[in-house]
Amino acid sequence: MEISQQRLHKLEIGKLKNIKDVCISFEVKNITGILGPNGYGKSTVLHALACCFQPLNEDREDYKFSNFFPPHPDALWEGSELRIVHTYRQGSQLHENVEKPYGKSSDRWKPIYKRRPTRNVHYFGVDSCVPLIEAEKRNVKINYSTSKVSEDIINIILEKASYCLNRQYTAYNIHDPGRGKKFIGVEAEGIRYSALSMSAGEQKIFLLLEKIFRANKYSLILIDELDLLLHDSAMKNLIKVISERVQSHHLQVVFTTHRESIIELSNLINIRHIFGTSEKTLCFNETKPDAINRLTGSQPKLIEVFVEDDLAVAIVKKVAGQLGICRHISVQRFGAAINCFTILAGLLLRGESCENSVFLLDGDVYKTKREQDERLKAVLTGDDENAKSLRQASYEKIKCLNLPEDIKPEKYIHSIIIKLDKMTSDEYSEIIEVAQQIVVVDDSHKYVDDIIDRLGWDRGAGLSKIIDLVSSTQEWTNYVADVKDWLTSKKVLVQEIA
Repeated sequence: MEISQQRLHKLEIGKLKNIKDVCISFEVKNITGILGPNGYGKSTVLHALACCFQPLNEDREDYKFSNFFPPHPDALWEGSELRIVHTYRQGSQLHENVEKPYGKSSDRWKPIYKRRPTRNVHYFGVDSCVPLIEAEKRNVKINYSTSKVSEDIINIILEKASYCLNRQYTAYNIHDPGRGKKFIGVEAEGIRYSALSMSAGEQKIFLLLEKIFRANKYSLILIDELDLLLHDSAMKNLIKVISERVQSHHLQVVFTTHRESIIELSNLINIRHIFGTSEKTLCFNETKPDAINRLTGSQPKLIEVFVEDDLAVAIVKKVAGQLGICRHISVQRFGAAINCFTILAGLLLRGESCENSVFLLDGDVYKTKREQDERLKAVLTGDDENAKSLRQASYEKIKCLNLPEDIKPEKYIHSIIIKLDKMTSDEYSEIIEVAQQIVVVDDSHKYVDDIIDRLGWDRGAGLSKIIDLVSSTQEWTNYVADVKDWLTSKKVLVQEIA
C-alpha cells in the first residue's frame, strides 16, 4: 500500500560518535536549524537521519550507516544506539508517533536496511559545495556541448535564484563534455557561463534549489552547513524560498549552521542549539545568551539595572551572582537619585519598552509612591491617557533597596557590620574590627570609604568584599528583597533548559 504523509517528530540518540543521551525535537515548524560550536555533533545528527529511512523508489538516494560511520581501527561503532519517532499514512491507516530503534551491538547495524521506514531522503553535504573548477583535474581546453533547459520547474528555480542572489538569471543550461559527466550553466545579464566559472556560493544556490524543487512531497531534506559560502542576505533569502516550498509540498528540512543571524528567522524555523558536556549532549530549544556566546564569543546582556553609585553596583552584582545570572546583567550608574526619573522618562518617550530594565534607588530618598509620582509628573507632564500610561509604566520600573527610616546606605552597611562577632574568616574579622573603630564621620559615605582606605584596598575590590560580608547576615534578605524578586522574575530570559 502507498505510504505518504511522513513526518519526523524527534530523534533520540543514546550514543553515536561524540553524542550522548540527547533528544532533538523537530516540532512545530517544518524547517529545523541546528546550531552549535564545532565538534559537538551537528553533522552527526544529519548523518544519522539520512540512514534512518529507505527510499520509496530504487532510483532515489539510499544512505547506509556505513556511508557515514565506516568502521576503522579507532571506531567500530559498537554500542551505538538511537531511535526516531515519526508518523506516516499507509493507505487509509494513519500510524502516529511510531518509534523505530537503530543500533550496532556487534558487527552489523540493526535493523536490516529493508526494515527501515520508507521515505525519500535527500542529503546535501559540504562536498556538494566544492566549486566545479576545483574538482576539475584537466589543465587542457575543456570542450562541451550546451543545451538549454526549459522546464517549468527550471523557470521557477531561475526566479528563486535571482531573488536569493539579487541577480537576474535568464537561462539554465546543461553542459556535456562527454564521458557521461554533465554540469550546469546559466545566463545572467547577457552573459552565458558554466559551473566552471560560477562562484562557489552561486553554484551551491542552484544545486540546492534544484534538489529542493525536484523533491517529492513529504521528502526529508538534510543540508549540512547551509550558510557555507553564502553571504548573510543570500542565506536568509534562501531560507525564505525553502520555507515557501516546504509549506506547499509538505517537506521537512533539517540543516546545520554556525551563523547566529539565522536566529532572526525563528518565525520560520525551529532553532535547536547543540552543546556537549563530559556527561551528555544538550539540546536547547530556545536561543539564550549563553548559546550566542558559544557561537560568537560575545556575551549578550539582556537584563539592565540602573543604579545610583558604585556601592549599589556591588550590591546588584552580588544579588545577581547569588541567582547565577551575573554574566547576563549590565549595571549602569545614573548618579544622583533625581536623575533616575529623567533618564527613565527619556527612554520611554523615545519608544523603548524597558521591559528588561529596572531603576534601583538606594532607598533613602524618593522611597514612597507619592514621592515617586511627584517626580514622574515633573518629567512626564500631562493628564491625557498617554501621559498617565507612561507614568504608570515608569513607576513599575522603579525599585528600592529597603533601608530603615532616616539612615543613609553607607551608614546602614556599617551598622550591620559592627554588630557582627568575629568570624572564622580572618579577612571578614578584620573588616569587622576596622568598622568597629569608625564611630563618627563627617560624611556618611565615609562609613564605607574609611574601611576600604584603612585596609588599603582598591575601591572596586573593597566594595565587593564588604558586600560579600553583609550578604551573609540576616538583614541582607530584606535589604535587597525588591531587586532580588525582580531579577528572579527575569531568570527565565537567560536560563537554558535542555
